[in-house]
This record gives sequence, structure tokens and C-alpha cells, in this order.
Amino acid sequence: MKKKMVPNIRHVSGKAVFMVLLLGILILSGCATPVGVSYLDPQESHHKLTANVLTGSTLSAPTMQMLNRTGLAERFKTHPAEVIAAIHKGVPTADETDRIFALAELSFLYASQSGDRSHYLASAVYSWALLFPEGGARAPDAFDPRFRTAVDIYNLGIAEGLTSADGVLIDLKEGTHNLPFGEVAISVRADSFRWSSYRLVRFADASKLSVRGLRNEYRWPGIGAALVASTEYLPGAADPVSAKVPFDVKVAVTLLVRFHNVDEGLRTGRMRGRLELYTTDSATAVTVGGRTVPLEFDLSSALAYTLENSGVYRMETKGFFSGNVTLFKDASRFKENIFFMSPYMPGRIPVIFIHGTASSPARWAEMLNELQNDPRLWGRYQFWAFTYNTGNPILYSGGLLTEGLKELVSGLDPEGRDPALRRMVIVGHSQGGLLTRLTVVDSGTRFWDDAAKVPFDKLDVSPGTRGMISRSFFYKPLPFVSRVIFVSTPHRGSYVAGGWIGRMAGRFVSLPFRMLDAVKEVTSLNPRAVDLSTFKGVPKSTANMDPNSQFVRTFSSIPIAPGIPAHSIISVENPDAPKDRWTDGVVKYDSAHLDNAASELIVHSGHSCQSEPQTIEEVRRILLLHIGIQ
Repeated sequence: MKKKMVPNIRHVSGKAVFMVLLLGILILSGCATPVGVSYLDPQESHHKLTANVLTGSTLSAPTMQMLNRTGLAERFKTHPAEVIAAIHKGVPTADETDRIFALAELSFLYASQSGDRSHYLASAVYSWALLFPEGGARAPDAFDPRFRTAVDIYNLGIAEGLTSADGVLIDLKEGTHNLPFGEVAISVRADSFRWSSYRLVRFADASKLSVRGLRNEYRWPGIGAALVASTEYLPGAADPVSAKVPFDVKVAVTLLVRFHNVDEGLRTGRMRGRLELYTTDSATAVTVGGRTVPLEFDLSSALAYTLENSGVYRMETKGFFSGNVTLFKDASRFKENIFFMSPYMPGRIPVIFIHGTASSPARWAEMLNELQNDPRLWGRYQFWAFTYNTGNPILYSGGLLTEGLKELVSGLDPEGRDPALRRMVIVGHSQGGLLTRLTVVDSGTRFWDDAAKVPFDKLDVSPGTRGMISRSFFYKPLPFVSRVIFVSTPHRGSYVAGGWIGRMAGRFVSLPFRMLDAVKEVTSLNPRAVDLSTFKGVPKSTANMDPNSQFVRTFSSIPIAPGIPAHSIISVENPDAPKDRWTDGVVKYDSAHLDNAASELIVHSGHSCQSEPQTIEEVRRILLLHIGIQ
């Protein structure tokens, strides 16, 4: 009987294993190795360099390195609070800077996902510890991307950590706040909320505001949460002369919480901090640990928030058709019709913006946003605005402007100790340019001679009426105005104002009761001393700007005072047309041109060119020139 052959299983299995291994090696030799590289597209490459908790839900490379080194990366996905607590207790082999930065970023990410505001505050504490280390340790240098990330986490963490329960406003109160590892007691300086004659109230986080209507949103980079505050006027503690900031102006504010003895607080769980508020008028930098650190501000958000749903836009038409519209709620505080964007600051040159017909100070927003964010101009200038009922006679509005400026300068600086106040620059658009010109001319008796048959001192009127007529008909150069800028100004009239549109609009304009009462007094007491037709048919601003009017002929014949540089910015819709046909749709070039102007710039624009980049850059150039910066 033949024996059945049994294969050598061990031998066959060994062969099979060998063949499988050989096949695997051959296959793998054509595939990716366990460790290697692949190419990223440009967008992925850029994201890899900049990714952190503030660019999305992705952690930065240094923080991921910490998680991977401690074996906590997967655990963080399911139990983030436990992982943060574990790293807070200590990682024996970790560099302290690496550990603290990871805690700041991990805490911020967990807070943003869970809504736990105690972790937002913790992220700010960790960031402060990293940026301002104690005991001789050094903060990351400027080349370390963690430095700016830590600044941003601190700024946002402070704002989010102190946000009210409804998530809308920042709750800036003294008290104790929870931290994941303990608590922090925050004190508040008693004068923190005082801003000259105002109290800062209702704080909004500027990082949560979306700005529209401005080309640029400027952020001054630095430490602190950039906020926007509303104001309350404090009449009992106010200086009525300088309290010229309207109630609805919003203020750029920086919130800083200065943490004390941070290393000890991280160990014991008992932290202390002091809340400090700053406006750009009070400080633009602070000292921390012997270092001067810039503060973060967002003036663009404050400006845009000021104009959000502002009634000033609705006043443009009302202020044209009615001379009796009240431009300010607190008229007694703004009797000069001049308001400030911030409290008066000695040593800063005033720049006064004057709007045109059926317009308002809001139309200077784009220019103001650019100029107040220029570091070369900052601290050198302060920005004011004059507003008026634009349908009123030009001489009446001009009298309000010049008299208001005289009273304001005298009240702010009665002893003449502020030379900057006497280097004033006035910028006027359209009709506002005509008012601007009245601040730098010597009219003599020319305007009066056009209206009256006898000398002014022979007029029989009450003292109040005499004062109003005097300021409206007689002009001397204001000694504190040292430069003027005309924007689309009809020095020789506007063909639109003199046409059917101007005549039609003028029929619906009502004059101020005060003026009408004065006219009635003049004509009734002096029937033979004045031209009754002139006084009874008081021309509106549109009639004043008729190129064929006697007012325009007289006005344009009066030269600007010697020594006062006058700059012209003239808008032209079609610069390619023959020069004798240049117009902006409202004013012809020949009317806006001044033969002896210190400079003239043609801007390709319609009449309202205040927001055009060329216009703004020319005003910037002139203001730099005014302070000796070429």
C-alpha cells in the first residue's frame, strides 16, 4: 500500500509568507513612505503659516505640538476642560512659554465653542502672563507669531469675558469673576469713566461692529480691547465753554485689565486685576513692566456708529427749507453752532469743516476718517464742525459763523496762552466755502451800502437788532484763522442756484423768526434810510448765489486778506472738455477759480467731491504743509 504524500505545511507557509512580504515590498516601493512630504497649493501653504484659533477652529502649530507631546490631542476633542486643567497643573518637560501660550489658545477655543466666559477671562490671563512675564523671564520676540496672537487673544478675551449676559454690551463693573482655576477680583479706578465734561457709558465691542460707508476701517494695533462708548453730559461738573461734544457722538475707548502678581495667581487660583479705560485724548500708550506698550483703538467704528441712524441726515433738507429748525437738542450749549468730535485740547490746531447747501457735517465723514487716523496729523489737530440752516441768507449764516468763532476762541483761551488755537484752518464746501471766505475778508461797508441809504450808525434800531445787522454786514479777517481751503466753492455764483431750480427751491424756504422780526423793525423805524425792496424781499441763500445778483458781484470783488493762504479744490465732471466748459454740474470752473490761490487742484468729480480720494489727499497735504511737514 502506497503512502499518501502530506505537504510540508511549515515549508509552504514560510514560502507563502516570504512571497507576500516580497510582493508587499514591491508594491510599497511604488507608494508613499510612512514618513515623507507632499506639495501644498498656495492657499493651503499660507494657511499653514498663519493658522491659529483666531482664524477659525484650527489651533496653531505650537499648541498642537504641546498637545501631541503630552498625548492629549485626542483627549482634547472630547474633554477639553480636563485637558486645559491638566496642562495648567504643569507639564514637567515643557518650556514655560510654550505651555502658557497653549493654555491661552486652548482656553479661547473652548470658550468660543462652549460660551463659558470664565475661559475667555482665563485666556486673557494666560496671554498677559506670556506678554508681560515676571521674574526676569522674556516674552516672545517680534518675529514669533505667537506674540501678536497672544495680544489678540488678550484683547478679545477681555471683551468677551466681561460681556453682559445678553451678549450685546460690555459690563464694566468692579467685582469678582470666576476662572476655571479660581477667581479674579477686578477693581475699577473711580475716574475711569470720566471724559472731560462727560461720562462714558454703554460700551460696545468694536471687533463685533461691521463698518459700512467708509472706504477704510483703521485699527491702531496695540494692547487692550477696542470699544465704542456712548456719553452722558455732566452739567454739574462741566465746563460750559468747552463742552461742545454732541450727545450722540460715540467715542473710541480702550479697555485694559492690568493683572497683578500673575505667577502667584496662577498657582493659588486667586488673581487680582485693575480695570483701566483710555480714550485717544488721555493716552495712546501705557507702561507695563517698564515697557511702553501702544493701546489698541478703532476710531473708524466709533465714527460709523455715531452716524448709524443719525438724525443729522434728516436735518439736511429740513435745515435748508426752514431757518427755524433747531440743530441741537441742547441749544444753549451749542449757541455758536459749532461742535467738537472730542473735548477741546490745548496745543492742537482746530480744523473746522463747513458743509454746503442742503447738506450736513455728516458729509465730511470719509475725510474725517482719513485725517484723524493719520499718525503724522494725530496730536497736532482737533476737528470741529460748523452747521447752519442752509436756506438762510449767506450774510446771516456768515455772521453766525464769525461771531461764534470769536466767542468760542475768547471763551476757550481768554488769556491767549494757546498759540495752536490761533492757527485755525477752515475747510468749506460749496456754500460753506463762501462762509469760509467771510472769515478772511475785510468787507468795509460794501455789503451795507448795497442795502442801505444811510450810514449804519444812523440806523434807529434796538441793541439786539443792531448786533445782528452788524455781524451780518460787516466783516474783518478773524485773527486766529491762518489758512482756508475752498472745495467746489461758487465764488462768482452757481448757475443752478441762479436758474429755475434755485428760484423754485427758494420759494419754499422760510427765514428765521428772529431775522424777520429784525427786518420788520428796520423797515418800520427807518422807512427812508434803507432800500425797502432789499429788506422786505430778503434773498435766500439760493438767490445770493445767483451769478447775476448784486451780492455775488460785491462778494467776489472783496479780496482775501494778505498773508492768508487760500487753497482751491475744484471739481470738474469732464476734465477732457475745453476748459471754458468745465463744470461740476452746479458750479463752473470760472466761478470756483481764484487767481491768487496758494494751490489749485482739479478733481474729476461731480459737485459733492468731499469724499473723493483726491480731495482728501489734497486736504491731507495742506494740513501737513501747515505744520511744516512736506
